[in-house]
Amino acid sequence: MTNPESLTNPESAGHDYDVVISGAGPGGSAAAILLARRGVRVALLERRSDPGAYKVLCTHSLTANAYPVLDELGLVPALEEAGAVRNEARWYTRWGWIEPRAVPGGPGLPYAYNIRRSVLDPLIRARAAGTPGVDLLAGHRVTGLVREAGRTVGVRASTPKGEREIRARLVVGADGKDSAVATLAGVPTRLHENGRFGYLAHFRGLPLPGGIGRTWFLEPDMAYAFPNDDGVTVLAVLPDKKRLPAFREDLEGSFLSFVRALPEAPPVDSAERVSKIIGTVDYPLVTRDPTAPGIALIGDAALTGDPLWGVGCGWALQSAQWLAEAVAPAATGRGDLDRSLAAYARTHRRRLRGHQNLAVDFARARPFNPGERLVFSAAARDEAMARHMYLFASRLIGPLRFLNPAALARAAAVNIGYRRASAPATRAGT
Repeated sequence: MTNPESLTNPESAGHDYDVVISGAGPGGSAAAILLARRGVRVALLERRSDPGAYKVLCTHSLTANAYPVLDELGLVPALEEAGAVRNEARWYTRWGWIEPRAVPGGPGLPYAYNIRRSVLDPLIRARAAGTPGVDLLAGHRVTGLVREAGRTVGVRASTPKGEREIRARLVVGADGKDSAVATLAGVPTRLHENGRFGYLAHFRGLPLPGGIGRTWFLEPDMAYAFPNDDGVTVLAVLPDKKRLPAFREDLEGSFLSFVRALPEAPPVDSAERVSKIIGTVDYPLVTRDPTAPGIALIGDAALTGDPLWGVGCGWALQSAQWLAEAVAPAATGRGDLDRSLAAYARTHRRRLRGHQNLAVDFARARPFNPGERLVFSAAARDEAMARHMYLFASRLIGPLRFLNPAALARAAAVNIGYRRASAPATRAGT
């Protein structure tokens, strides 16, 4: 919970924390909650003073890999009450729609939620502020790091009352792809060019078949429509950068024309647009080492994925959980912090780097490669392959399992069977 004394008396609070977290978005707030529950004293710094502040440019989607973290945080009932939409998915390809369905009589498809950040961010931040052991320090922007003997031992922050220094065993950067913590610590940053640009807008009264989100793979252009809370649908277009000059000449007209041209396009002209059209023309993918001496990075600060996949919030929550599990004892002085950080880094790389490598390659705005054509075409023709695709898109399985020999063999068999079944009809028509 926020400690008023820590705001007014920095001299007494400067050495009172085990962990300082920069950034009180979903990842930083989740890390604060999970660490504090394990006995860690946490200062959660948020540069914005408004308790309702939120990230505007976002897919507003929590992929199914995030559900266990939401459950541990105790947020599932609150999300349901706030109107979050359980997210499933359908994908358009040149072979038709991939439409995953649960096995008849079996469990349903895994899900998490679509929920606007204007609802999610204040909700999880308030939950962090109410967690014993967490001091939420609003209006605190990290301006420097405190270093001793080659490692980080705290931060310097600009606050409403002036500059202050906050010392801690561990500093966590949860401050996004342009992380000040990572920059100040000199963590090497690898930027990967994104060959697409993106714009999105929010619409009310935009029906989707079955109320299920849709993504269009147009090779290389992309688009998606995700239903959210309060009857609002997030509609995004991600064209090849080659189209940018013409697109910018008439942003609204280009956006709407792109949507209207989608196969089985949502009826955008009969819906009410309730936001501006916003976006970015240059959104590189970012990869950083997730740790340095006295430093841990989570969420986009460690790894910024391609927004077309909608994985950022899910990965932020997962990395917060992995960090808390790895470092909590050492953060309270009951273990080797460097060894704990190394364990976190290994988990982070093992769980996410393969996904990122595939995303980096696809971000070149290229058509599907042969392996992707094999799997995507089979998923449009076979329910088991569609479920396999769904698990990967939900980040519940990794690339090695997604493209393992058994999956590729199944995909090949599906496509061979499809071609054989289609051949007689083709010959009959010639």
